[in-house]
Amino acid sequence: MLDVRGLSRRFGGLLALSSVSMTVREGGITALIGPNGAGKTTLFSLISGFLKPSEGEIYYAGRDVTGEPSHKLARRGIGRTFQIVQPFAGLTVRENIRVGAYLRHPGREAAMAAAEAIAREVGLEALLDAPADTLTVAARKRLELAKALATEPKLLLLDEVLAGLNPSEIRDIIPVIRGLRDRGVTVLMIEHVMQAVMSLAEHVFVLAEGRLIAEGAPADVAGNPIVIEAYLGHGAAARLARASQ
Repeated sequence: MLDVRGLSRRFGGLLALSSVSMTVREGGITALIGPNGAGKTTLFSLISGFLKPSEGEIYYAGRDVTGEPSHKLARRGIGRTFQIVQPFAGLTVRENIRVGAYLRHPGREAAMAAAEAIAREVGLEALLDAPADTLTVAARKRLELAKALATEPKLLLLDEVLAGLNPSEIRDIIPVIRGLRDRGVTVLMIEHVMQAVMSLAEHVFVLAEGRLIAEGAPADVAGNPIVIEAYLGHGAAARLARASQ
């Protein structure tokens, strides 16, 4: 579904990403982890067309899409959420989702129906008429997910969709993400909640200081000494190992 080849991005004299190569399998859930400042969101911005790479290539569904703008990539089927959620504050939940639905459904009634179906899928049906600026953090996260889903993506980039949620809220949204995978959406997710990564992801890539330092199955990555030293720490690695037994 996605093939990133030797991707680099410079901001002036800062090399934010350095020769990153990775492949995301169609129909699965892949995680991208690493410390803050590792370049994870920069990589998402390159894949989704909000930034252009300094070097390297991006292939989506076998097509070279390097440097294509975000609106064209959205039409091709690449959707994303943002780490800092920013709903359209003057609109209701229904209207927020409908904005994305217009990409595939130019008619008002069809866009409305699509928005309502997505609201049911992510657990926002009861809040459809609520103003977006009155939502809790957990509901705003679900709305951010719904807005991206409304564009009907084939590849969905989730940028810390679990950040700021309590353990109960995380448990509630994990089945929603699995459900996306089960209906054919390929998911690539940035996440710091390692228990969720271990539960959801089939393959994990690890970035640190703009470089890919490891990849593999979640349990293998969690036990990798390089990953433990650069990101997890020995305490977190030990807890994850116990939880996986």
